Amino acid sequence: MLKKLGNPTALALPAAILGLILLMIVPVPTMLLDVCFVLNIALSVAVLMAALNAEKPLDFSSFPSVLLFATLFRLALNVASTRVVLMSGHEGAGAAGKVIEAFGEFLIGGNFAVGLFVFMILMIINMVVVTKGAGRVSEVSARFTLDALPGKQMAIDADLAAGLLTADEAKARRKEVGTEADFYGAMDGSSKFVKGDAVAALLILGVNIIAGFCLGMISHGLSASEAAQHYITLAVGDALVAQVPSLLLSIAAAAIVTRVSDNRDLAGQIGGQFASPSTWLPVAVVLAAIGCIPAMPQSIFIPAAAGAFALYRKLKKRADVPPPVIAPPAPDPGRIALEDVSDHTLVTIELGYGLVHLVDDRRGSPLVARITGVRKGLSQSFGFVVPQFRVRDALDMPPNDYRVLLGGVPLGGATVLADKVLAIDAGDAREGHNLPGVPTTDPSFGCPALWIDPGQRDHAVAEGFLTVDPGTVIATHLNQLLGERPQALLGPDEVRTIIDGVKEHAAGLVETVTPTPLSLAALTRLLRTLLEEGVPIGHPLPILASLSQAVQVTTEHERLVDIVRADLGGLIVGRICAPGERLPVLTLDATLEQAIVQGLHDPTTGQPVIEPDLARAIGERVAAAVASQPPGTPPPALIVQPRARRALAALLRLRAPACTVLSIAELPAAQPIEVLAVIGGPQAAQEPAALPSPQSTPLEEIAA
Repeated sequence: MLKKLGNPTALALPAAILGLILLMIVPVPTMLLDVCFVLNIALSVAVLMAALNAEKPLDFSSFPSVLLFATLFRLALNVASTRVVLMSGHEGAGAAGKVIEAFGEFLIGGNFAVGLFVFMILMIINMVVVTKGAGRVSEVSARFTLDALPGKQMAIDADLAAGLLTADEAKARRKEVGTEADFYGAMDGSSKFVKGDAVAALLILGVNIIAGFCLGMISHGLSASEAAQHYITLAVGDALVAQVPSLLLSIAAAAIVTRVSDNRDLAGQIGGQFASPSTWLPVAVVLAAIGCIPAMPQSIFIPAAAGAFALYRKLKKRADVPPPVIAPPAPDPGRIALEDVSDHTLVTIELGYGLVHLVDDRRGSPLVARITGVRKGLSQSFGFVVPQFRVRDALDMPPNDYRVLLGGVPLGGATVLADKVLAIDAGDAREGHNLPGVPTTDPSFGCPALWIDPGQRDHAVAEGFLTVDPGTVIATHLNQLLGERPQALLGPDEVRTIIDGVKEHAAGLVETVTPTPLSLAALTRLLRTLLEEGVPIGHPLPILASLSQAVQVTTEHERLVDIVRADLGGLIVGRICAPGERLPVLTLDATLEQAIVQGLHDPTTGQPVIEPDLARAIGERVAAAVASQPPGTPPPALIVQPRARRALAALLRLRAPACTVLSIAELPAAQPIEVLAVIGGPQAAQEPAALPSPQSTPLEEIAA
């Protein structure tokens, strides 16, 4: 409290309020009254300018309080001036001070009747137009602001929870929202001050006229015409002195409540929106057309039209000037950005400097088009949108080399000759051909090939070679490398996109699976496992439907995979053979399978561990059985017990990737099969069996 008493700024406002009270009660000399009238006008102009220069209403948040004190100041002046007019009005026009005399003599020419009409017009403008409109806008703004307050608070809480705002920023935004609600609520009430001030001015004028007329004739012996001339002229001058600042404050209040938040003041906002050349050309045409009418004053309309046209030309020239090019700031050589040391792209294709022209826009970017086609094809094959690839040059590589990186790990690469064409011998090339070229090997399929000149392409085709350009070589190799690893390209963002797409058609199904009981991370892991085991996810509805049933039993990852695979057995088998055809299968000898199931187990995963020599032997026998299949026939599937499926699938994924490993639970009961061989059984049993009928090989027999 003592600090506030010692602060002159803190004492200014209480002293000003005390001065207003004294101004109403204590008689003041006319000189002081003139000074107060001038201060009142200056204060009104200052408030108006502050309102016009504010970029948003909250920049002048003290306006309601300022409006209150300005209104009290003006009413105190009305009381003081009324006392002076009634006490000294009989002395003449200068009895109430120079300001009132100037308004009464100069502005209305000493004719009090004209002054009355001018005052009434100002009152109508102030009360009916400006004050009433501003009051309505304040009322609506306050209502809408208070209704939107809970939603704004919830939005701030949501941004804070999402990490988009810090605690300090959230606190500042809450304070701003609260201040905005208080401001518009205060403005709704403050508009009544202006209206009440206008009514008070009208009543004070009436009191001054009636009381002055009576006092002049009764107390000072003036005639009726003399009393009217003296007192009514002073009363009207006093009313005009008070009404002009009142009108300025009403305009300021209306400007504040009708503002729209912008980064410019009101003059700049309006000027910027009237700065379009297309606005002023029609104005010039209309004014010129009106000026051509004979009865119209051409001396006024024609110059006005010329001024509008000149303004149009000036704005048009300014609009046609291109904006200045601002040079970017010089990079700081000591600054290291995250982009300089980190690659946020999952798949990267690095090119030696001799291959950079394959991605040059000026040459059509042939490699970019090929890579885009590869990404689209992989997305359609995998069932999800593959993340974007990045192509960059690598100065540490030989000029004609390229390599493909997945997560920063090289998957493969080769050497291509950018100015040559690759002629591949896919088995159809004529023996003893005389095609010259640089011998090489096709990086995608390992076939022998030649790098030849583009002019020899027709010759190579005639010799039975398959010819491809360097961009196609890189794109085909990229497709082959990534096509073997769909699970490595599936991440939480891709799974989120799949789930969002399913939600549009089956929101209830998604809610039974994620986010509870399976989180996004758990669902991503499960889908990656299915992809790794050859189960496509291009049709997520049956997978999610199976999951919604499986999660009622367990949420353990391995069990979920087994249950979903068993439920999707028809889908898995349908990828191997056409509907109605017999599925070629391989089986393990019962003794061998039992030894695998009851043998060593991994203590971490609980899965069977196959001894290395036995694993090699099984892989060789299965690979031989797959290779013995005639061309064009579907590859066989190995049918095993559920407990052995995962271990054997991991084994054959490396040694015989064309052979699909199925558990007996995944084989549809109505699926016709053809047993090709029994791995680990007697040699006679490994000869292809006679084609059995669908009923001749029961599933129970295979399971045994």
